[in-house]
Amino acid sequence: MSELILALISAALINNLVLHQALAIDPLLQPSVDNDRRRVHALGLATLALLALATCLGQLIYRLALQPLQLEYLRLFVFLPLCVVLIEPLLGLLSRALPALPFDGLMPLLLGNTGLLGLTLQITQGGYAVMQTLAWGLGGGLGFWLALSLFDDLRQRSDHNAIPLAFRGLPIELIGAGVMALAFLGFNGLFTS
Repeated sequence: MSELILALISAALINNLVLHQALAIDPLLQPSVDNDRRRVHALGLATLALLALATCLGQLIYRLALQPLQLEYLRLFVFLPLCVVLIEPLLGLLSRALPALPFDGLMPLLLGNTGLLGLTLQITQGGYAVMQTLAWGLGGGLGFWLALSLFDDLRQRSDHNAIPLAFRGLPIELIGAGVMALAFLGFNGLFTS
């Protein structure tokens, strides 16, 4: 049980997809059309559910189909369509389950999320069990959601503060990402296995 909690915390804080591995930073740097916190939470929840589902299904396909047939080299060609096929049904299910959150228009952001494919490939290389895979998927999604919320807060605060013209917009966001990454590196020595 402690291994599962350690994997969950490690994926969310220490090996954060966005701040440590820079895999899923592209949805964060998209210019915000409106200041709707519900859209941020909808994207975070959709990514969390998609990461958990895709990593578990990817691990099962890898262990039950690719490894016995000695087709490990086809992981990328199997996981990429798997990640793409899961997006639309998941968004439909989430929009029916949570009608208060705006899940419409998230398809392009989820299609371009490289953290989904990257984490699925990393988990198959790690040789984790199914429960550890679920913990890594949930932790990765929670870490993405946390970074997304922090970026949205940074964007809202930087809109209202006196920032020099040369640093407004993307430059201040990238500087903020660097500071957040350094802050998350402080969690590195917190847990030992």
